[in-house]
Amino acid sequence: MSGTSEGPGQAPGTIRPPVTERHADRISGALAERPAERAGNPLPEHPREPRGQSGPPPDSPAQRRARSLAARAAQLLDGLRAEQSARYAVGPGAAEPSDYRAAFNAAHLAMAIVDREGVVVAANDALAELLGTDPASLHDQDAADLVDLAADNRGRHAYHEVLRGARDRFRCTRRLKHPDGQSLWAEVTVAPVPDGSSVLLSVADISDRRELQARLRHLQMHDPVTRLPNRTLFFERLTAALEASAYDGHGTGRIGICYLDLDGFKAVNDTLGHRVGDRLLSAVAGRLTECADQAGYARSGGHLVARLGGDEFAVLVEDSTGTEQLAELARSVLHALQRPFDLAGQRLSVSASIGVVERASAGTTATGLMQAADTTLYWAKADGKARWTLFDPERNAHRMTRQALSSTLRPAVERGEFTLEYQPLVGMADGVVHGVEALVRWNHPQFGMLPPNRFIGIAEEDGSVVQLGQWVLRTACRQARRWQVEHPDVPPVFVSVNVAVRQVWDSDLVADVAEILAETQLAPHLLQLELTESAVMGSAGRPLQALQALSDMGVHIAIDDFGTGYSNLAYLSRLPVSVLKLDGSFVRGFQYDEGGAHPNPADETIVEALVQLAHRLGLTVTAECVESAEQADRLARIGCDTGQGWLYSRAVTPDRIAKMITRSPQQV
Repeated sequence: MSGTSEGPGQAPGTIRPPVTERHADRISGALAERPAERAGNPLPEHPREPRGQSGPPPDSPAQRRARSLAARAAQLLDGLRAEQSARYAVGPGAAEPSDYRAAFNAAHLAMAIVDREGVVVAANDALAELLGTDPASLHDQDAADLVDLAADNRGRHAYHEVLRGARDRFRCTRRLKHPDGQSLWAEVTVAPVPDGSSVLLSVADISDRRELQARLRHLQMHDPVTRLPNRTLFFERLTAALEASAYDGHGTGRIGICYLDLDGFKAVNDTLGHRVGDRLLSAVAGRLTECADQAGYARSGGHLVARLGGDEFAVLVEDSTGTEQLAELARSVLHALQRPFDLAGQRLSVSASIGVVERASAGTTATGLMQAADTTLYWAKADGKARWTLFDPERNAHRMTRQALSSTLRPAVERGEFTLEYQPLVGMADGVVHGVEALVRWNHPQFGMLPPNRFIGIAEEDGSVVQLGQWVLRTACRQARRWQVEHPDVPPVFVSVNVAVRQVWDSDLVADVAEILAETQLAPHLLQLELTESAVMGSAGRPLQALQALSDMGVHIAIDDFGTGYSNLAYLSRLPVSVLKLDGSFVRGFQYDEGGAHPNPADETIVEALVQLAHRLGLTVTAECVESAEQADRLARIGCDTGQGWLYSRAVTPDRIAKMITRSPQQV
């Protein structure tokens, strides 16, 4: 209907809006209810009938105009309904426009109409060209066979769901074979057609995109220096191998890793430059690949040798036969890397440390396997480098325990899990308890009572020894003062406390000692601080100043385990030391056999010389690990001042020490 029609009473040129179906219905209804047609309300009779005329009265102009408008509205309504029916018609009875058929045949996208049984009803030229055939031959073919939709159970199930109308769309990627022997990658999409009786199958050639993605993935997953797989690809392959082993019962069900690190590679980079370092890494990668190939570990379709970063490499062994197989591979790698490398006039020799892990795949994760390999590599480095080390579950359990102790050590001090026991220091000449050594114990909620050698080293590494040392010092001084107050009739005993050298560096030890002595009211001469020989002999600067300040305060300084460290006697004349504690290895040499013969007379000679030297320097000597009366007698004869060991007592609680200091010398 034109939008420029002019109606009665409308000025020429006025544009009337088009009449829609809704408007036509309104016009038709309105005209149907005109007064002349409304039932029960007839038109009023004319007052008089013109003379000379008979029959119904003639129509008025208004009635004729209304009938014309009603007829026109009915025609308009019928036209609109016909237009809408043609526009939205679907189903078997709807006629398909010829231009739709032409567009389907001329489309560059390969398409086919498939019925609900999965049979091709129609296919365009693009699909026929893609598959290397003609459109007519595709008719009545099974669509799933043409594009390999039934290649896997998951894809086949999704395809049949679309055919049944239970799914809106299914898309997958398939590799199709062309009759000329070439293959292509295609993206296949299956979706229902609105008529409800068929589905549309479309196939897009994505070979170029797939090739580009493969190139990008290769660059992303490979190391640019060595051309080996990188860490990401290695973990991806490791995870896939573990998953495949869980579902595939044909292999051995085991997996292994050789995780290696070059020894001293940083020195090569620092001295010869990164260019030579990169060449060395590339050469190492080549030898590792040769070792894997010669041993028969390399597989088609992927790499087993990878560079994980820096100078770290890994060799993955799938379906391994046992630890001996991995050990043989590790030995061959070490032998191959021991041969010198000739790199642009530079002849280099390197070695490697290798961690070897081999275990059943069941219950193993990629992360857990690599953690074990990394731990084993660390062991190989710690054991001296240039070697391979096999994963040891017991050693790893010890490491895990150490880690657990490290993570809970600091909170344990705050929770009050530590306690002190005391071992007496007895005079060799009179048998009287002159002092005690405070020994810390950890009452761990999981591992029970732990001796100091289980956690002191950890505390020194993470710095918690400062907090722990302050607690030990305060507790020991408070206990020594309590003994002095509770037993005023006996000479007061001194307390000896071990001090780590880190306490001197990381805290103000002098201020801490002064504060604690003032707090506990313990006399400075009743406190003895023990440091190991290696810590004292290497003291200079701040540590030496701290020791001198403590000595000036009246605190005694003792060298613990003397004779096993540097043994630099020149330091004894310059250090503010007042006591030497001989290491137990010398005292154990005083054991006599049943015939009375001395097993090692040299030990006794060395101890006697050390005692005489210490006395000439004004130092007192304490012998550790005294376990027999014969040892005690001989040590007393050569002049040793005090003894400490199981002969007198093990480390005991404070109340036991209180009983010892009140006994007579014969009872100790």
